Amino acid sequence: MERSGEGPAIGSARNQDAQRPEEEFPETREFSETRRPLAGDGVLITRSSERAGALAAQLRLAGAEPLLLPLTDFERAADQAALDDAFDGLGAGDFDWLVVSSATSVLALEHKAAERNVALRRWIPSGTRVAAVGPSSRSALEAAGIAVHFVPQHEQSAAGLAGEWPGGPARVLLPQADIAAPTLARGLKAQGADVRTVVAYHTVDYPAGPGRRLAADRTSAGGGADSDGGSFLVTPAEAKARMADGGIAAVVAASPSAARRIHAALSPLGACRFVAIGKTTAAEAEALGLTVAATAGESTPEGLVTAVIRALHPEAGTTPDIHSSAAGSQ
Repeated sequence: MERSGEGPAIGSARNQDAQRPEEEFPETREFSETRRPLAGDGVLITRSSERAGALAAQLRLAGAEPLLLPLTDFERAADQAALDDAFDGLGAGDFDWLVVSSATSVLALEHKAAERNVALRRWIPSGTRVAAVGPSSRSALEAAGIAVHFVPQHEQSAAGLAGEWPGGPARVLLPQADIAAPTLARGLKAQGADVRTVVAYHTVDYPAGPGRRLAADRTSAGGGADSDGGSFLVTPAEAKARMADGGIAAVVAASPSAARRIHAALSPLGACRFVAIGKTTAAEAEALGLTVAATAGESTPEGLVTAVIRALHPEAGTTPDIHSSAAGSQ
């Protein structure tokens, strides 16, 4: 099969970069040795070590001490027959669009392709267009060699993608988590799309069951460090103790399910600031009674670090790209 469609992306976030001031993009910021706004701050990441490397690296660049407390993990879909049927339909050209809402969906599809001894980029027909909900899913697709034709320009979320949908009454495959909200599927259907949803993976408490775990290609390093070194695992009890003595200044949630698990395992957070990757995660946290100190304006490791800086050190002068429910914050 030919590689998934080439050509310019419609509304691609990459196409917008040249049109926006550099200071709007936290990924362009470099911290000098004398300007480390998070120097001495412990920041808790609630991802597994193999998925935390990029965020941990960005936090260290800003001077923070990243600590890992894996709370969520991912398992292969229980209904493999349904996923196989949808995946075979994708390869046969049954869909005009593949819509991806998470990097983990890409991983699940890569596993399906590997079972067929083919790269995912070769499985997707050249005539099938590909949409990503935001930077993380876009990056995962591009890392797999798949051209992304559409990313929402204004709000990079399920609602944003549905609101800016360019495909009209197209046939759409939407692989997603078992706990995915119906927002995206309903929004696309409202735009006239014929949407087939399929569970690509399950979000579970860490660790996933033996033999069922949807593992990333890069395995975590031993000795408690993440894949690029320097971040150490803590238990929930250790994390709570560090929060109490000021050793953890902020905790980062990268999904609504992470927010729920942070609330269950660690609340009350006391003086520790809660930072969310996006509006959906922030809304879930607020519904649970957690105070959201900052929400990343862009759902990338760099965007999360910017939000952590604004939550802990607003005087550092970072770009005002966050939403906050904390008193006195923007």
